[in-house]
Amino acid sequence: MAKTEEGPPASEESHVISVEHRIEQVRKRKEEALLGGGEEAIARQHDRGKLTARERIEKLLDPGSFVETDMLARHRVTSFGLEERRYHGDGVVTGWGTIEGRKVFVFSQDFTVFGGSLGEVYAEKICKVMDLALATGAPVIGINDSGGARIQEGAPSLAGYAYIFDRNVRSSGVIPQISLILGPCAGGAVYSPSMTDFIFMSEATSHMAITGPEVVKAVTGEDVTLEELGGAITHASKSGVAHFVGPNEEKTIKLVRYLMSFIPDNNLEDPPYFPPTDDPAREEQALLDLMPDESNKPYDMHEVIRLVFDDGEFFEVFPLWAQNIITGFTRLNGHAVGVVANQPQVLAGTLNIDASIKGARFVRFCDAFNIPIITFVDVPGFLPGTDQEWGGIIRHGAKLLYAFTEATVPRLTVITRKAYGGAYVVMNSKHIRADVSFAWPTAEIAVMGPEGAVNIVFRKEIQSAEDPVERRRELIADYTERFSSPFIAAERGYVDDVIEPQETRPKLIAALEMLQTKRESLPPRKHGNIPL
Repeated sequence: MAKTEEGPPASEESHVISVEHRIEQVRKRKEEALLGGGEEAIARQHDRGKLTARERIEKLLDPGSFVETDMLARHRVTSFGLEERRYHGDGVVTGWGTIEGRKVFVFSQDFTVFGGSLGEVYAEKICKVMDLALATGAPVIGINDSGGARIQEGAPSLAGYAYIFDRNVRSSGVIPQISLILGPCAGGAVYSPSMTDFIFMSEATSHMAITGPEVVKAVTGEDVTLEELGGAITHASKSGVAHFVGPNEEKTIKLVRYLMSFIPDNNLEDPPYFPPTDDPAREEQALLDLMPDESNKPYDMHEVIRLVFDDGEFFEVFPLWAQNIITGFTRLNGHAVGVVANQPQVLAGTLNIDASIKGARFVRFCDAFNIPIITFVDVPGFLPGTDQEWGGIIRHGAKLLYAFTEATVPRLTVITRKAYGGAYVVMNSKHIRADVSFAWPTAEIAVMGPEGAVNIVFRKEIQSAEDPVERRRELIADYTERFSSPFIAAERGYVDDVIEPQETRPKLIAALEMLQTKRESLPPRKHGNIPL
């Protein structure tokens, strides 16, 4: 819908424009802005199964709380015929409102206006709310639905992206930054969401890709659909780009509201506290039956988490990617905490490249925003193989080590079973300054598993024995008793206590309460050099 300028009503007696007429002009322009690209474009958006930019904001924020900024802004282009198509708002809706009463800033890209493409004024609007969010210490939530840079504007479009990227970096670790991908997000546009803390995608409408299927086909010869290349499930399970996926836009938006209940407004505040409804003294007898007698049998670490934390609540981050490690948010006696846990059901809980990256990223977010970290350890080591070595498991594994060691928030560890070698050290061990470390009686803390250790240390003795099989069995039993139990570690202070599994919840609550006043700072420096 092209916008035209209207002059004042003709008058033979005066050129004075009445207040009523000026107010009518304001109302008319705002009514036009509310329609975005027009009713037909809105209908097409709905036909695609997508909400409009404004409908998304309405579902994200508390009813009636949205305050819009730059509603009447328009682009300045005077070529390519765009001078005849100057939409109010210029393709992005910006402003602030509340989620459960807490202030947040938001921008929502409007696909009905030039396909949501970004131009100079459009970028200025986004930068303005990002600046306000940083200045006032409030989260910023971006809803992405855009065809990319506005080609007709040329370099100013590219500059606009760069200005947004700069603000993403400066806001990182200061205020939470959240991205919803509810349409296309392609080319350079993907880098702003990728630098935010969490990315949400909808199975129904979301796609992210550096290049589209046609370019991939032309350059590499690969035939791939857009869904295979950059759909929500692809990025949630293969690439590790999408942290959360909802089945449709409305449910994806609800997930964002839920996330907000675990995270603070900024890095100087504590996360939200909710008075608990779960007994802090509750001992969970079901934990006794969860651990198999055989140390090589798997069990579901999700069950441990469910049984320990408040009301079994757990909001998992990256549930479909790198499933050999579990990350997510929950509450312990009303306090929001982050959980990092090995998952014995997947790759025996070993650490590999993806798990290391996933864990490190989550730990660093928790540390940046004052969220205590609770770690459950059942790790037999790092995943062996040429793929892992050539892919850089040394470098990527060091990321998780670096993240835990750098973290200054309260850090608690529970060793449930295997804790072998360097992987044990990496998983928030006492040696890298975990504040409190517990071990279950089933914990096995050693350089490696008894079988492997005996095969190396006692190789000659086993070979020369009258009954090698029996001698090996005896040596394994002896090694297990001497080195794989938690008691040697407890004697040396490497764990603070050996606890019964059913005591885990009250023990963790007592430790977390003690750590509420923890104060720790790192040496003065510009920043560390994490092994990226």
